[in-house]
Amino acid sequence: MGSSRLEESFRIVESSHQPSTLPEYVDAFKNYTLDAAAAAPPAASVPPPPAAAPPPPSQPSPQAPGSSYPPHMQITLPALSPTMTMGTVQRWEKKVGEKLNEGDLLAEIETDKATIGFEVQEEGYLAKILVPEGTRDVPLGTALCIIVEKEADIPAFADYKAAAVTDMKAAAPPPPPPPPVMPTPAAAPPPPQPAAAPTPAAPTPPRTGRILVSPLAKKLAAEKGIDLAQVKGTGPDGRITKKDVESFVPTKAAPAPAPGAVPAAAAVAAAPEGTFTDIPISNIRRVIAQRLMQSKQTIPHYYLSIDVNMGKVLVLRKELNQEENVKLSVNDFLIKASALACLKVPEANSSWMDTVIRQNHVVDVSVAVSTPAGLITPIVFNAHIKGLAAISKDVASLAAKAREGKLQPHEFQGGTFTISNLGMYGIKNFSAIINPPQACILAVGSSEQRLVPADNEKGFDVASVMSVTLSCDHRVVDGAVGAQWLAEFKGFLEKPVTMLL
Repeated sequence: MGSSRLEESFRIVESSHQPSTLPEYVDAFKNYTLDAAAAAPPAASVPPPPAAAPPPPSQPSPQAPGSSYPPHMQITLPALSPTMTMGTVQRWEKKVGEKLNEGDLLAEIETDKATIGFEVQEEGYLAKILVPEGTRDVPLGTALCIIVEKEADIPAFADYKAAAVTDMKAAAPPPPPPPPVMPTPAAAPPPPQPAAAPTPAAPTPPRTGRILVSPLAKKLAAEKGIDLAQVKGTGPDGRITKKDVESFVPTKAAPAPAPGAVPAAAAVAAAPEGTFTDIPISNIRRVIAQRLMQSKQTIPHYYLSIDVNMGKVLVLRKELNQEENVKLSVNDFLIKASALACLKVPEANSSWMDTVIRQNHVVDVSVAVSTPAGLITPIVFNAHIKGLAAISKDVASLAAKAREGKLQPHEFQGGTFTISNLGMYGIKNFSAIINPPQACILAVGSSEQRLVPADNEKGFDVASVMSVTLSCDHRVVDGAVGAQWLAEFKGFLEKPVTMLL
């Protein structure tokens, strides 16, 4: 059979949308091959299938940077953290027309970790701001502003627009595209509408009686949970096809109540306006959610708890705080004891790296700090070799910068061990979630007065006892190893002078 006949038969079968209803064309493909189809010229006698309306002519794109502009530099959004894929322009520190010197703070960018100051790397003048303040989810590489060498060149960029940011709006995501509308084939006209047509706003009532549906469409509807009674078929005799199911958009109106159900008028009304507030999710909060979910789903957590007698630590802290320029907290002792315990039990100071277990030779303690934007963990580097006063100074400085959103990436990225202390809030004990790729995190509760055995006339004494819980990654730290770490930690705190050895 000639290739033109094959092509004609193929077009007829394809346009029917229902090959199973045209068995007379099956024989036409008996000798069909790809080579014959490729060599066949288009059949002029058969009109092409109806196509969608041609797209409207594209609008002229905004004028891109070209030779008509004076010499300038386009500043793009860089990656301010290893995991950053987009950022939010919180505030511009410079205005259009201002002189820029190398090292000046140009803008504050909210990354997935913190709000970081973006500094100028070149001298010049700020000629144009392309991304306004408050613009969220700006992709990396997006042009932020234009810098020129000469102040006289600034007016030339008054109407400058970068193609990548033309449609970007501050804090307003683009509206979702309308659902696609599938055209009804001419070969299958829809059944005549009843005389009294329903109002356009009312939902289409579900059909009753036998529903004509192809097996593939029926399977697809079952997988998607779609009620076929609400789907309008576009095939012959109203038959529901696969395309009908794929293009089906459920109505937003409530379905018709079943017999005996409560009428729609008696249903519970929606919450009135003013009873709730939708808070936008910041980049920091989004990353916290992703990392905590990843940790709980991929790391086999287990937990070990122990009580520590803090009596001697409290006495030593009181004595040291009487010295000038010294203001130690209990948390400073906990950081020091944790670092020394990690030296004694290095398995707890390790990371799971998929192919190897990385055992760290230094102890960088991450300290969980609560901020208005979310939880962040600034790092006390080399805590195992620092004194209590140095640790106290580092923690105070890092916590203040964290709450102000001024932490630099190197101050919170990394760490080998984490401490989370909720004792100041009266929490007795809790279980913390591991901060990957670390293997352990220590959850610290509050101290309380308890009766403990003592070698005196009464046979007991009152002691300040603190409960701590160590969360461990079982891939790296076995139960006995975690218990050994807690024993070392307890020993340093109950005999704090040993931390000086």
